[in-house]
Amino acid sequence: MIAAFACGFTAANVAGQPPETAQPQTVSLGIIAETNRAQIIEHFNSFVRYLASKLASQSDIEGKVVIAPTPFQLAKLIEQKKVDFYLESPYPTYLINDVYDVAKLMLRRWKGGMAEYRSLIFTKRNGGINRLEDLRGKLFVFEDPDSTSGHFLPKSFLRQKGFKFTDKSRFNPDASPTDIGYRFAYSQKELVDWVLSKKAAAGAFSDDDFARLEESKRADITVLALTQPLPRHFISVRKDFAPALREHLEKVLLTMHENDQGRQILKKTDDTTKFDRLPEGESGLRRRLAEIFHQ
Repeated sequence: MIAAFACGFTAANVAGQPPETAQPQTVSLGIIAETNRAQIIEHFNSFVRYLASKLASQSDIEGKVVIAPTPFQLAKLIEQKKVDFYLESPYPTYLINDVYDVAKLMLRRWKGGMAEYRSLIFTKRNGGINRLEDLRGKLFVFEDPDSTSGHFLPKSFLRQKGFKFTDKSRFNPDASPTDIGYRFAYSQKELVDWVLSKKAAAGAFSDDDFARLEESKRADITVLALTQPLPRHFISVRKDFAPALREHLEKVLLTMHENDQGRQILKKTDDTTKFDRLPEGESGLRRRLAEIFHQ
């Protein structure tokens, strides 16, 4: 009975009612976080309780926040029906929805007031790199292996233009002299410092990272290329979530910014502006995420 309750369905499935039509007792929001679990649960409680109150019909529904330390562990919780929907950025979303195949995209989230972001490929101004072709045989610095805007998006962009990469942290006997060598800086500050000190020929980060950079450093940067924009955050729902509940949840999210209570809760939830429909549709965005992350 406890397991059934945690999964978001009526305990013991009264009168043999199938899960697809049973009235749930909980709806569970999944969040990926390795630390500060109590603070994160408190941070998202108002959001998930609001959604639960709007989904309730004849009986009360409890909103619950479930924390998982990794995308893999969140996927397991979704598979076990202990999480119904989750919020995440593009790369973890791709892993959970496409690699682990337990959820599907539902809506775009305007996080921090922004719907989309893109990557900037940049170099030091007057540093000898004037176009993308000048990067062949040079060292490129990415931000972090799991970063969408600081790794996957710019690498995919350059690969589509015919560039090949070699990991400079390990020996590769098949590497070509024209390959772009790459390393990871593991912080935005280090990434920018590597480029401005010419330790690396170029680097990449998001347009909002660039906007937050101090003026003196922005003035010393030349942007070589911009990638196509990509939604910065998503809300996804588990694949076997009851269709009627999914439709109701989607409607609540799409209209949440239209009332005072909803707007206040969204503002407190990482300065979320609103949720809206996926600009390319679910299948179109799923294909694009696969193109970016598959390699």
